[in-house]
Amino acid sequence: MLVESLMTRDVESARPESTLAEAAAVMWRRDCGVVPVTDEGGSVVGVITDRDICMALSMRGQRAAEVRVAEVMARGVETCTPVDDVREALEAMARRQVRRLPVVDSRGRLVGVLSINDIIRHTRKGKSKKRVSRRAALAALRAVCAPHGSGGDEVADGQSDEEAGEEHHDEAASSPGAEEARGEKG
Repeated sequence: MLVESLMTRDVESARPESTLAEAAAVMWRRDCGVVPVTDEGGSVVGVITDRDICMALSMRGQRAAEVRVAEVMARGVETCTPVDDVREALEAMARRQVRRLPVVDSRGRLVGVLSINDIIRHTRKGKSKKRVSRRAALAALRAVCAPHGSGGDEVADGQSDEEAGEEHHDEAASSPGAEEARGEKG
């Protein structure tokens, strides 16, 4: 399955000289949490997330209209192309621990965004070159959700915990005083 079959095509971008207020307005209008950042030619130069905006404003003590996107955007962003295999894009998301990839044409210009949500909605059971397996999607989602720096290799070969023979154990739930903390004792 190719990226072009799942990607969102009608995306809005911000420019490096845009303010955080303008980027947040795009997110509000488009109901999204990430905005690709493009140069004057439409080439992707970064991305900015709702988290980037919140953290920058809380740490700087400035208004959103006073801070430029270029000051807080992520650079060196992983991208994919419309003709890439979705499974390769999923592997890139897992490797970089990101939930979205800008989709660019052969010249690096923005043509869409592929999100892990797009992929998850199209997973199917079984193995087929035309689909993304549930196992591959789950493995990527686990890697994306792992704490940064952990490498996301809790499930190294895509096996589920049950298939690997591991039991689920919630240490907090079985620790001394857990029942009391949940209001189950006393």
